[in-house]
Amino acid sequence: MPPGGYFGQALVADVTDGTSEVLPLPDDILRAYIGGAGLGVWLLHRLAPAKADPLGPAAPLAFVFSPLVGTPLTTSAKFAVVAKSPLTGMLTDALASSQFAIAGKLTGHDAIVIRGRAAKPSALLIDGDGARLIDAAHLSGMSAAEADAKLRAELGRGWRVAAIGPAGERGVRYATISHDGRHAGRGGLGAVLGAKNIKAIAVRAAAKVAPADPDAVLAAARDLRARSFGPATAKYRELGTLANLLAFNAISTLPTRNFQAATFDGAPQLAAEDLAAAREVARHSCASCTIGCEHIYKGRDGRKTRVEYENVFALGPMCGVSDPDAVLAASARCDDLGLDTISAGGTIAWAMECAERGLIDAPWLRFGDADALLRILEQIGERDGLGDLLAEGSRYAAEQIGQGSSAFAPHVKGMEMPGYEPRTLHAMALGLAVNARGADHNRSGAYEADLSGELDRLDGGDAHVAAAVETEDRAAIMDSLILCKFLRGVFTEPFEEWAGLLSSVTGWDVDGAELRRTARRIVLAKRVYNIREGWRPADDWLPERLLSEPLRLASGREAGLTPVRLRAMIDAYYAARGLDDQGQPGPAQLTDLRLS
Repeated sequence: MPPGGYFGQALVADVTDGTSEVLPLPDDILRAYIGGAGLGVWLLHRLAPAKADPLGPAAPLAFVFSPLVGTPLTTSAKFAVVAKSPLTGMLTDALASSQFAIAGKLTGHDAIVIRGRAAKPSALLIDGDGARLIDAAHLSGMSAAEADAKLRAELGRGWRVAAIGPAGERGVRYATISHDGRHAGRGGLGAVLGAKNIKAIAVRAAAKVAPADPDAVLAAARDLRARSFGPATAKYRELGTLANLLAFNAISTLPTRNFQAATFDGAPQLAAEDLAAAREVARHSCASCTIGCEHIYKGRDGRKTRVEYENVFALGPMCGVSDPDAVLAASARCDDLGLDTISAGGTIAWAMECAERGLIDAPWLRFGDADALLRILEQIGERDGLGDLLAEGSRYAAEQIGQGSSAFAPHVKGMEMPGYEPRTLHAMALGLAVNARGADHNRSGAYEADLSGELDRLDGGDAHVAAAVETEDRAAIMDSLILCKFLRGVFTEPFEEWAGLLSSVTGWDVDGAELRRTARRIVLAKRVYNIREGWRPADDWLPERLLSEPLRLASGREAGLTPVRLRAMIDAYYAARGLDDQGQPGPAQLTDLRLS
């Protein structure tokens, strides 16, 4: 019998011929990697051929659940989508919340892995009758939401759908996979699914799985629910993540006009404090969540759009656009096309700067021009004209344009940067540089230390390195359990408390020390996967602009991050992780990964 909360198996479906097989998941592997992002990286090591083309049929795409999915624990209805990224050529793992997580797990599997390429546009159905393909040509060109609604209407009750939009069908390298209005957004997972000629995957529950100690799980769920209404989550309930915008602007941490500045004069026009009163129409919660962080705003055209800090930052200040209606419209269009807003905004901002410098022939593409923003988004989604180049992401586009444009291409490892200014957040600068997924604020929450007031965010050193390691480890566990990071503030002793949750579900005798070892194993497994796929030490670095152009703050203080300082922090990070000076692990660490 598998541990509580698990089925002890993954379904591996080959859409080339419609066959599938069951892959047993041994108890020791489940305990070593838990689920979600952790189990996902183990599956990639096991099932993905080395150096496989991420858009080729041999490259697997995994939907990975966790032992907590289906329990009453708040925020636990989450899953990870894991693959080799077509944007970075390295690991990507995107997390999302919806009823798809519960239905997907209750097909009787801890993970669903897709490989191969269907002969024609198809949807993959999985339920108690197994896996099978159906024709989906009539869904081509639809948004993910349209395809979801259409397919569920055809299939009947009980089905849950994850789908791609037109950008995924056309291979835009930062296309998303969407479900219930939520997105597995970063790294181009929609392009991976599109390359397999799969428009959607539909799942229907057909099995049950119980926790080892139902009474303990219920008691923990009641306690966690009560804590989820406390002050640690108040910001998310009241204004959502958009509350960050004015705060970041005030401390010169809001990337603006492709990181040419860290404050934006138009920030008040986009801020939640003003927009919420005028435009907010609803507040929603994800499946099995008591926080309710999802804030819905209405644009001038009446369209309702889910608003978060990152999509407003990327399509607003990053592109110099202060018109709230234009930003809402651009965000909604990204949803329709199936585009990651962070990569879309970062790549467009780079192109705007190139156009202003005369490096590309697009005189209409200018910072602050809302019409230009919407026009280029359409071109990207259609892979038309300049949009065909920008659909490849800023790294590849800069390589093609040359003329020094790589120096200000806003990416790490090919993934465009989120809305955190590294020159004024030195712990976060390190976290962005070394993270396996690339420029990523969800796998490294080191900005929390920068903003805590307990260290100097402009003077990176040993304390910043320790913070980067700690937040990366915490993220590894939360992303594998899986719990929403908006809950992180309710835990006073996180590893011990998470161990208690995992023990009550699985029946294992887990403590905080074991979970800390598990976290380090997961972080290392991601690095080792990237090494296998061609990672080089130079990939753990930041864009040249951020290391050569200091900022002048309102206080008069200069905020800069030199190559020498970043190098010292990276070296200290490698040492803290037990790596050599080239970022490589030793034999004992590799043995602990259980990859062979």
